[in-house]
Amino acid sequence: MPTELPNLRDVGGVLGAGGRRVSQGRLLRSALPFADDLVPDEIAWPPSVVIDLRSAPEIEGGRHPLHARVDRHVNLPLLSALRPERGWAESLPALYGLVLDDASHLLVRVVDEIAAVDGPALVHCAAGKDRTGVSVALVLRLLGVDRDDVVHDYLLTERAREAIDLRLRRDDRHGPVPPSFFDTPTEAIELVLDRWDAVDGGAQRWFLDSGGSEATLQRLHDSMLA
Repeated sequence: MPTELPNLRDVGGVLGAGGRRVSQGRLLRSALPFADDLVPDEIAWPPSVVIDLRSAPEIEGGRHPLHARVDRHVNLPLLSALRPERGWAESLPALYGLVLDDASHLLVRVVDEIAAVDGPALVHCAAGKDRTGVSVALVLRLLGVDRDDVVHDYLLTERAREAIDLRLRRDDRHGPVPPSFFDTPTEAIELVLDRWDAVDGGAQRWFLDSGGSEATLQRLHDSMLA
C-alpha cells in the first residue's frame, strides 16, 4: 500500500549569503524513496537527479527504486569510503567526524551534482538523517545559511522517526546498528559545523581544500540563491 515518502522536505526558503533565500524546488532530502511513494503536491517531483548515499549492500541489484522516473541517478556511498581499520564509530558525532575525514571527496561530488543540475536534486540515504544530514548541511553552509538554521533542518528529522522506522523495516537490507544511532542529537551536527568553522575560510575553504572548485561554488550560488 503506497505511503508518503518519509522525511521528505524541500530545504529551500532559508536565508543565505547576501540576504538572498535558498530557492524552493532545488534541493530535496528524504529517506529511501520507493516507486509507489506518495509525494505532496507542493514538492517538485520527480527530481532531475537522485543522489543516493547508500552503500552497495543496501542497494538491491544496483537498481534505484526511481530508475524509471529519473533521468540521472548517482551513487556516492559515503560510509563505504571509511577506512575499515579504524573500526565502527562509537557514537554519531564520531561517525560524522569519520565521514568528514574519509569521505570528503564524495561530499564534494554531492555538491558538484547539485550545482550542475537546473531542476530539483534529491539527496537520500536510508533514513535521510546521517549521511543525508551531513551532505545537506554542507550545501547549506556553502550557500551562507546560518548554522542555527542548518541545525534546525537537521532536527526536523526527529518528527519523522516513526515513519523512518517503518521504511527501514520495509527495506530490510540494513545490518544492525547501535540503538543510539537512531537518535538525532544536536551535538552530532554541531561537531560537523564546528569542524568547518574551525577552518580559516569556513565551509567554503574546507570544500576547496577537499577538491572542490570555485566554479562549482559560483554555480551553486547562481542557481540556488534568489
